[in-house]
Formats: sequence, structure tokens, C-alpha cells
Amino acid sequence: MRGDKLNIQEDLVNHLTELRKRLLIVICCFLVAMSGGLYLSPSILRYIKSGLTAQSVEWNVFSFTDGLFIYLRCAFLFAILFTLPVLLYQTWAFVRPGLTETEAKGTLAYVPVSFILFLIGVSFSYFLVFPMMLRFMIEMNHNVGAVETYGIDRYFSFLFSVVFPLGVAFEMPLIILFLTKIGLLTTQRLKSSRKYAYVGLAIVGSCISPPDFVSHLSVTVPLILLFEISVLISYRYAKRLTAVPNPT
Repeated sequence: MRGDKLNIQEDLVNHLTELRKRLLIVICCFLVAMSGGLYLSPSILRYIKSGLTAQSVEWNVFSFTDGLFIYLRCAFLFAILFTLPVLLYQTWAFVRPGLTETEAKGTLAYVPVSFILFLIGVSFSYFLVFPMMLRFMIEMNHNVGAVETYGIDRYFSFLFSVVFPLGVAFEMPLIILFLTKIGLLTTQRLKSSRKYAYVGLAIVGSCISPPDFVSHLSVTVPLILLFEISVLISYRYAKRLTAVPNPT
């Protein structure tokens, strides 16, 4: 009995040591990426400022610290973006000993796919959704006769509140596939909840997009397509699983 307790304590210490090592790797990568982000922030900000939509917006600062905080925020988000693959891989490496060889190979593919889907979502929202929203808001301000004075801090807060939620939303196929693999979701359950999912995605699209019909469709339709792709992937996985003969 005492030996079992010692073994449990030893396993716990080993797990905590392994976790600390993985966290240190992620933190070091984050700090390196943060340093690179601080160096590249001026170029990134100039690129954003040179965008077709941003050219019509004058950036203003209303305190001495606005520029500093934008630099830090830009570097922070740059670091998160390029630390994400490392975090995903280290998470996989930490749970790897508890997986079978087949499970390990299958879950390892989630790391690059998750990062690619996030980049696609960010690119879609930055190059398509955000310009439409910005043009709509500027037009609304013109219609009420308001004088345009946009603070750089508010501009980037608006930008990030649009871009990153859609980046996360593009992870939907991977999340649904994962939930299907662990048995929390089935193809039948996804199909039966389709109408509720459509309503929920339409609500999400209306919250992200401007209130005009075209902008709303440009956000909601891709979200619905992502859901249908997720259902298709889940169906093909379930079909492949049932096609595998049971060992006798």
C-alpha cells in the first residue's frame, strides 16, 4: 500500500516536471516572438495603415501612451499568433504518453491544421469582413453629420474584436471532428440540430457583421458552410470507423 502511494507521488512529480518543461518552452517561444513583434510592429502598423480602407481613416492619439500601448498590443498579438503552433504541439507532446500510436498520429495532425484554419479565418475577416464593417460605420457617421476623429486605440480595438472571433470560428470543423472522435457528438445529433445551429450562426453573424443585408450574408454564409463541412467531415469519419472490421 505504501509502495503504491510512493509510485503515485512519483508519477505526479514526473507529470508536474514534464508540464513545467513544456510551459517553459512555450514561455520562451512567446518571449522570443514578443521581441520579434516589438521589432516588426512599426512595419506591421504601416502595412495596416496603407490598406485601402485604412487610408480613408486618420489615426489620432489622445494621450501620450496611446502609441506605446498599440506597439505592445501589436507585438503581443504577433507573439500569440506565432506561439500558437508551439503551444498546440507542446500540449500534444504532454498527453502523448497516454495515447496509442494511432491516436498520437491522428491528433498530431491537429496542430498544423488548427493553425492553418486560424490563419484562414483571420485573413477572411481582415480582408473581407473588417473593410465592409469599417465602410459601413464611416458612412453612418457621415449620414448623421459627425466630424471624423478616430483614435488609434479605438481603431485597433474594433479591428481585433472583429478579426480574432472569426479566426476562432474557423476552428469549427476541427473542434466538431475532435468531439466526434471522443464520442460527444454523432452525425445524427449534428443533423438533428442543424436548424438550431443555423439560427445560432445567423445570430453570431449578425453580431459580427454590420446590420446591412449583404454584409450579414457575407459573414453568416461562410459560418454555415463551415458547419456543413464539419458535418461532412464527421459523417466521413463515422463511416470510415464503421467500415473497419472488428477484431475477432
